Amino acid sequence: MPASPPRVTAAYLQPLLETAAARGVTPAALAAAAGLASGALDPPPDTLAALDYIALLDAGSRLARDPHFGLHVGERVRPGTYSVYGLVLLACRDIGQALEQTQRYERLAHDLGRSRLEPLGTLARYTWTSHFPGASRHLAESVFAGIRTFGSWLAGRPLAPHALAFAHARPREADPAEYARVLGMVPDFGAPAHTVDFDAALLALPLPAADTGMYPLLQQHAERLLRERERAAGDIVAQVHAAIVPRLATEPVRLAGIAAALDLSPRTLQRKLADAGATFQHVLDAARYALAMDYLRQDGLSLVDIAFLLGFQEQSAFTHAFREWSGMNPGAWRERTSARS
Repeated sequence: MPASPPRVTAAYLQPLLETAAARGVTPAALAAAAGLASGALDPPPDTLAALDYIALLDAGSRLARDPHFGLHVGERVRPGTYSVYGLVLLACRDIGQALEQTQRYERLAHDLGRSRLEPLGTLARYTWTSHFPGASRHLAESVFAGIRTFGSWLAGRPLAPHALAFAHARPREADPAEYARVLGMVPDFGAPAHTVDFDAALLALPLPAADTGMYPLLQQHAERLLRERERAAGDIVAQVHAAIVPRLATEPVRLAGIAAALDLSPRTLQRKLADAGATFQHVLDAARYALAMDYLRQDGLSLVDIAFLLGFQEQSAFTHAFREWSGMNPGAWRERTSARS
């Protein structure tokens, strides 16, 4: 099986190393504190597993005694941080196109999470969903600081948010002034998701330094790299999916059990999935969602039956999960699909 590439590139790692170095933390000390092998960061690796990157964020905050380490990592973002995808953004005509391409190509720089852009009337909302919800706040805060830093650089002026919210709790050591300085405002905490709302008119804001003539060539290159990574990453996800499906209706599906079925340790399976841009929960949800849509097209299966076949203890749990996947209740989805048949 071809090896899946780690999901944080050397370029994306660089701002973290620079932030630590500026606070007197050497690569050797940083690696040791994060549980990495001696010399793992000196010289910096070409690629790094996402879980190791997250460990480095936490280690950097501890060693530097910097409660806003994530914000300061994001401040050091520059075009090269995002590798080829960063070059694509440099060729976009406006902020809207840049955010659209972010949704498409950010996995070329990292696979820590995914972006989504949606209209809200006169506002637009950017949501970043972490693939590692158990990670510390430094991960999401570094991402949002990086987006504002790079976005403001592209626009040629500071971009002001209308509202900003993080899903994590308010840190006890938080300095509101530092959040305001880096992010443009003091965020709300404990929100349902990591989001920033801004004036929708900003989507049409031209990028003054854009080299739009290079866009087609850069996009072709990014698409080629994306296809290569998807081919390399697909095997472990497909194996996990194939192991999950026959077990859903017969036994509790857990990471440890699937790992054993694939002759892997749970930690190794988690790492391989992270390298492939997925988590066990994502693959499990995808398998359940695909089967749920198939079962809902079969009139002979009740919602209770379907919940059982998908491994849910109660119909209410299935209903809640399906609403998260599709945006509607399974009964409503079934009615809409039947009406279209």
